Formats: sequence, structure tokens, C-alpha cells
Amino acid sequence: MKLILIAGTLALFISLFGTPVLIKALGRRGYGQFIRDDGPQTHHVKRGTPTMGGIIIILASVVSYFAAHLITQSSVSVSALLILGLVLALGFVGFLDDYMKISKQNSGGISGKQKIFGQVVFASLFGYMGLQFPDKDDLTPISQNLSTVRDTSITLGVVLVIILVAFMVTATSNGVNLTDGLDGLATGASVMTFLAFILIGVWEFGQSCAVAISSNCYNVRDPLDLAVLAAAFAGSCTGFLWWNASPAKIFMGDTGSLALGGALAGLAASLQVELLLIPLGGLFVIVTLSVALQVIYFRLTGGKRLFKMAPLHHHFELLGWGEVTIVLRFWIIAGLSVAIGLGLFYTKWVAG
Repeated sequence: MKLILIAGTLALFISLFGTPVLIKALGRRGYGQFIRDDGPQTHHVKRGTPTMGGIIIILASVVSYFAAHLITQSSVSVSALLILGLVLALGFVGFLDDYMKISKQNSGGISGKQKIFGQVVFASLFGYMGLQFPDKDDLTPISQNLSTVRDTSITLGVVLVIILVAFMVTATSNGVNLTDGLDGLATGASVMTFLAFILIGVWEFGQSCAVAISSNCYNVRDPLDLAVLAAAFAGSCTGFLWWNASPAKIFMGDTGSLALGGALAGLAASLQVELLLIPLGGLFVIVTLSVALQVIYFRLTGGKRLFKMAPLHHHFELLGWGEVTIVLRFWIIAGLSVAIGLGLFYTKWVAG
């Protein structure tokens, strides 16, 4: 528990006090957000707000994770290192997209195909590497079995696991990216989900088959250290939220949203709760579905729209809801989704 507290606290302080420094640095270079003309008109006042704030989220998470282990003289885990590698890789893809938008002064960035390609490549590499590095109990960072709210006896094999992980990472990173359209919305929802992963990691460690041998114990590699990593991300997002809340002084950009989505999916895969990511990230799922439904309905009806605008939060903006009202209500949805996910996780253990 000491590691978790140190990592979370350090990440909070680094992000909280480091973000203003980043805001000034980005502002001096003119790295401001470009606002689409076809979006809600209220967003035009945000034009020029510094973006790429995901840099400080990633930096705070990485530094605090390693610093906590250095302070406590404990070793880092392969599972956490693989997730950090995924986060850095996806953060780089997002950084390229943000930089292209700034340099071109439009909302284009890199093409959608290029972004998806980068996500799939790095996610597939993460999935493959996660099946390597067995420990003394022959446990690898990612299991070859299908995981729901815990690992099952259904064996997928190497290829299917890599495909599943690639889909999870790509879908989640894009889901967070789509949700990141209002001040603090994606950041606050991410904090709640990371907190859930802390609880899951601690619980799996306490009920590990190496500690408490029973019929429903967990064979998960490095659950406690994954909880430490989740605490680092929760702390960094919380510190960033102080400056990202309405009216936002900085946006995380694709640099942050793609990285955070990768972290969430990586934790779900490594903690062997892959399908539990759906309720835990319920808000991200709802927002992503709204975009998919909008596109499908538009094509089936020859140009009609199901929502005034997608993603869903922009629909409510055009209905006249205030931005803060939308964010708070969507946070409530995110909190309820996390509660449902944790309830399913605990219920499965009780029924075990």
C-alpha cells in the first residue's frame, strides 16, 4: 500500500505543479488548439488554448512510478513496463497528430488510417510481448485465456489473444479520444476508471493463489504493481484535471487521450478483466456507440441524422445544455458504470 500511496501522491504533485509550466511553454510556442467551424459555436472561445497536455500526464505517471520503486527500494514488474511502453508508443502517435494539426492550423492532423495503423501495430506488439516473460509460476503478463470479470478456462491461443488485445487498445484509445471533447470530461472519467483498477489490483493480490490458495483465487502476474501503476495514472490525471476543468487552461490532445486509452486497455488485459473494461469504461463505450450509430443511421437513411451532432456530448450542447452541466452528468454516468463494473467483479468472486 505504501507504493500505491507514494506513486499516486507524487504523480498528483508533478502533474498539478508541472501543468502550469507546460501551459506557459506551449503558449510561448503557439501550440494552441484548432477548433472546427462545424462544431458548437460556444467552442470558438477555446481557440488557441494550449494542447498536447498529455505530455505532463505521461511524464508524471512514468516518473512517479519509478520514483516510488526507487524510494521503497522495490523492483519494477515486467507487466507495468510493457504497459508503460504501450502508453509511450500511443502517446507518440497522438503527439504526431497534435503537432500536424498545429503546424497545418486545421483539424486534419495525420490521416485516420495512419492513426489506426499506428495503434494496431503498437497494440499488437504489446499483446505479443505480454505473452512472453513467464515468471517462476509460469505466469505471463497477459494470459492466453479469455478474460471476462476474471480469467476463464477458454483458451484463445497466441494469435487470437493478440487480435483481441489490438482491438481492445485501439477501441479504448479512440473511445477516450472521442470523449475528450469537453473540458475535463475524459480526464475525470479516466480518474474513476483508474481508481477501479487500483481496487482490482489490490484485491487480486490479496486473493492471489500464491497467498490465499482457494477455489476462486487469482493467477495474475504482478497485480499489486499494476495497482501502483494505476495509482500513478489516477494521480497524474487528477492533477491535470485541476487545469483541464472548465474553463480549461490546457487540453490533453491526442497525446493524452490515446495514451490514457492504451493504459486502461493494458491494465484490463494484464489484470485479466478484459471484458470488464466495457462497464468500467461505460462512458467511453456510450460516446463511441453514439458516433457509430450516427454514421450507420446517416448511411441507411440517405443523409438523416440520429443526433444533432456526434459524439453524444455535442448533441446535448446543441440542445442548449451548458458545458459544465453535461460534464457533471456524464461524470455521474461514468461513476455508475465503474460501480457496476466493480459490483460484477466482486459478485463473481463471491460466487466463485
